[in-house]
Amino acid sequence: MQSVSRGGSAVAMASSWQPIQGGVTAPEGFQAAGIVAGLKPSNKPDLALVLAPEAAVCAGTFTTSVVRAACVDLCRDRLSSNGGQARAVLINSGQANACTGDRGLVDSQRATQVLADHLGVDAEAVLICSTGVIGVPIPMTTLLAGLAPLVETLVATGGDAAANAILTTDLVDKQVALELDLEGRRVRIGGMAKGSGMIHPDMATMLGFFSCDAGVDAGVWQEMVQRAVQRSFNAITVDGDTSTNDTVLAFAAGPPLAKEHHGVLEQGLTEAMQHLAQAIARDGEGATCLIAVQVEGAVDEASALQVARTVCGSSLVKTAVHGRDPNWGRIVAAAGRSGVAFDPDAVALWIGPHQLMLAGQPVAFDRDAASEVLRQEHVPIRLCLGHGSGCGQAWGCDLSDQYVRINADYTT
Repeated sequence: MQSVSRGGSAVAMASSWQPIQGGVTAPEGFQAAGIVAGLKPSNKPDLALVLAPEAAVCAGTFTTSVVRAACVDLCRDRLSSNGGQARAVLINSGQANACTGDRGLVDSQRATQVLADHLGVDAEAVLICSTGVIGVPIPMTTLLAGLAPLVETLVATGGDAAANAILTTDLVDKQVALELDLEGRRVRIGGMAKGSGMIHPDMATMLGFFSCDAGVDAGVWQEMVQRAVQRSFNAITVDGDTSTNDTVLAFAAGPPLAKEHHGVLEQGLTEAMQHLAQAIARDGEGATCLIAVQVEGAVDEASALQVARTVCGSSLVKTAVHGRDPNWGRIVAAAGRSGVAFDPDAVALWIGPHQLMLAGQPVAFDRDAASEVLRQEHVPIRLCLGHGSGCGQAWGCDLSDQYVRINADYTT
């Protein structure tokens, strides 16, 4: 049983895939490293590397913002030109290297070239992701000096070090690893992510990196990753803001997996991504709880997801949860403006086990008991729109005054 936790809270995730240790280096053949390179004034780990085995394929999804960091375009272009093949990704924390003009691309290219020389691989097979303050370039002298020590510390148990080196305002590292026996063969999926603020569907200031020791065709793997991201990282929100550097990269390398097992593999990949997506939402800046919105009875999954995301992203819903106020009208109002058509006379609503609406009408409920549900670290909200087959889930967090305090003086 896998769970998302912080401060003793846990959200269970049932599956035939079993949780194991190791993070992104749990799958066979993957190595990682994370060091203090001096990119941050805090003297915390700030430079990470993940190395995949030879012949690895890599799938990527990226921010939809038209204002993008150069590293996003570099990753997208190299994966496209290489037919979805890559060997390594370098991650620096502290500087987003976005909105830095031509220098952004030049620095990204130089960093990957020097790293490629250290690794003995083609520079086109090396990707780079950056996270930190927008408008601040990477201190290249410092980064380049850190590449040799970074490569020297590459190990098959380096998942923890890498996961810590990619953090910015995160309070905790975010890792996952799952394992499953498929006809006597062990298959593993590992991952790590960072993100705490500027989080909203279509991804945001978040990075996610995944590994798998099963061989899959690059095109098939890309489709799996896109669907898994849609049901995970594109289904979370903290503050309604998206950013410039959002990237999810997923590597797969190993003996080919039979086509009949692709569905099970995608299930594991989706669960791994949902685990980290929930961890990001729970670690939202200033958050005290994770909000999980389940929508049922929609015409299709896309409609259900859109409603769930809208409810999770509502500032009024988020503040009501923070105030432990079961003001259910805010939930229904958010669903109504989601852009999805449904019959308001068919709506049913629950907060935890407490039903608040039936057939579009309010029902009597214990307000104190419902308020207690909102005091939990996992707040479940269930909304039924009708009798359709579409279901979807989204995750968010409450909105507190601490969010304002954290972001009011982010660069000062």
